[in-house]
Amino acid sequence: MSIPNTIRDVSDLEERLSRPTPGVIETIATLEGDILILGAGGKMGPTLARMAKRAADAVGKKRRVVAVSRFTQPGAEAALSAHGVETMRCDMLDQTRLDALPDAPNIVFMAGMKFGSSGNPAHTWAMNVELPSMVCRRFPTGRYAVFSTGNVYSLAPAAGGGSVESDLPGPIGEYAMSCIGRERIFEYHSLIGEMRVSIIRLSYSVEMRYGVLIDIATRVFRGEPVDLTMGNLCAIWQGDANAMGLQSLSCADSPPSIVNVTGPEILSVREIAHRFGEIFNKNVVLAGSESGSALISDTTKMVGLYGRPIVPIDNVIEWTAHWVSAGCETLNKPTHFEKTDGRF
Repeated sequence: MSIPNTIRDVSDLEERLSRPTPGVIETIATLEGDILILGAGGKMGPTLARMAKRAADAVGKKRRVVAVSRFTQPGAEAALSAHGVETMRCDMLDQTRLDALPDAPNIVFMAGMKFGSSGNPAHTWAMNVELPSMVCRRFPTGRYAVFSTGNVYSLAPAAGGGSVESDLPGPIGEYAMSCIGRERIFEYHSLIGEMRVSIIRLSYSVEMRYGVLIDIATRVFRGEPVDLTMGNLCAIWQGDANAMGLQSLSCADSPPSIVNVTGPEILSVREIAHRFGEIFNKNVVLAGSESGSALISDTTKMVGLYGRPIVPIDNVIEWTAHWVSAGCETLNKPTHFEKTDGRF
């Protein structure tokens, strides 16, 4: 896969985010049956759905790729339909509507709530725990790729290699606690029935319109302070995260297979800010100091299963700088990566 110097526009961005890797094509070639993507209207879902469809087409598999969401973003359904992905509008907390969804042996579960969770904890628990229980009962024999989060871990020493999959969870705040609840629900149903599950503990998927890099770049470009409280992080190009999420269907098991998905490097927020300052030729304003611990994950297992991310994070930093300096569109949804209290 060629790596360009810049990403030209949204069309170019979404094409690259949805371009299937050799690993995805190999995985889709071995899977039988349709693919149902639940919660496909979020930041990652549309390009992951397109990637699944492109991979199926590439191997000549005649299968449905069905994207399910409330689809509150204008144009989202039409964009997916234009690329051969079927769409279904559904409030999945409505049991009647959930029951009406088509059967499929392969399910990517992406539904959940993070932002706004501290202000609406009851809805957060409903989305992150009750809904998984409803889905497991609706599709009791499915092969699942379940998106979770690295927030389920406690803060790890920045000087170490990050949290590993066998570490005991140490969630901070109700959002992270509810995400452990989601994992436990899928684990329970895999143990009592015929479900097979892969859990993807994703940390900081980034693209040009959203993510920790756009947060830092925008602050540097505007001359705003960059908070160093969470002084280190891991990040991965969203196209690579999409690919590894789809590949994880081949690893679904009982008890669930768990894998950290993020970039293998432990990055310094201070160094990233200064890199953007160099590119923009702007002074960097820093606030606070590094605490010495952060939400960082070890990727040894991921690299062993899927290899290293295809797009190096240095390239993504360059792309992000160009995107910001060109004034291209963003989602305007800060990640709040600097928060250490788990309140989102």
